[in-house]
Amino acid sequence: MRSRDLAFYKFIVDSVPSGVITVDQDLRITGFNPWAGRLTGYTAEEAIGTFCGEILQGGMCDTHCPLKTVVKKQEPMSLLESTIVTKTGETIPVRMNVAALFDEQGKLIGGVESFQDISALKTLERERDNLISTFAHDMKSSLAIIGGFVLRLLYKADTIDQQKEQRYLEIIRDESEKLEALISDFLEFARLQTGKLKLNLSSMSLDKDLIELCEAYQPKISSAGLTLKLENETALPLINGDARQLRRIFTNLIDNAIKFSERGGNIIISTTSDEKEIRVSVSDQGIGISPGELPRIFDAFHRSRVRARIEGFGLGLAAVKAIVEAHGGRVLVESKIGKGSTFTVVLPRALDL
Repeated sequence: MRSRDLAFYKFIVDSVPSGVITVDQDLRITGFNPWAGRLTGYTAEEAIGTFCGEILQGGMCDTHCPLKTVVKKQEPMSLLESTIVTKTGETIPVRMNVAALFDEQGKLIGGVESFQDISALKTLERERDNLISTFAHDMKSSLAIIGGFVLRLLYKADTIDQQKEQRYLEIIRDESEKLEALISDFLEFARLQTGKLKLNLSSMSLDKDLIELCEAYQPKISSAGLTLKLENETALPLINGDARQLRRIFTNLIDNAIKFSERGGNIIISTTSDEKEIRVSVSDQGIGISPGELPRIFDAFHRSRVRARIEGFGLGLAAVKAIVEAHGGRVLVESKIGKGSTFTVVLPRALDL
């Protein structure tokens, strides 16, 4: 192979965002790309010539070493999951692909392994599993409470006075509403997991929906000691959108604003439009979001650390982002700790009728 070709292949291997190592038949490292160094903490000079198990300290090294297996069987192995231990002692979950290496004459000369850090993926998997367990537990709890008070009303009706009966019915109503909300969250979770949002597009007025939402939220806003204002001096054009899904966006944003606002605060919904875009902003004067959390607030399962007592599964803002993007738009956020947050939904005027 010409030196120019070798240089080109080396350039490719050094550029890919995956750790890549090559070994000889004795499993000593012969190649170590920059990304492998970034993941493991070792330099190429430290790694080359060293037994691969001493550098990677893989979770499969002692039982079923992938490189040893492919060198022996000369068959590739794909999408294996294991761990490596960095130079500083940190254990990192990785996904790897492994294959034997042959020269131009077809003679075995060693093996190659590429691996990627899947820590974020594993974290999401754990959060998903915990979320499902939490859903099941909370649903079961509400059903048990409802069932218990229904049995009391059925079998002890003669001994229950009217005031107590009214209290039991209120508890059943509250738990039923809680159960309905849990089921809605679970369905939202399922849609986000599959990445599929089916839109039923039709002619609709965002102004009309926002006015109706503000009216519907007044009792909840009043009980929270807040004020909800709608500022839409200029009428928005009719658009071709999914009214139910778009309504869910603003329901989630208003609910979020209520959760993180203190009594006496204002929540303002404002609308603007120009030749290209329609913008709807929901602003609050609440506790705000820290700069470190802003990049993750639209991730499924993410919950603010500012106030741990806030209920919810961290799906609301992820759903907002998914629905907005399904309409071809985007969602923006500005926030300052102690000053409040503003979420702005931007929809393209291409949705105009």
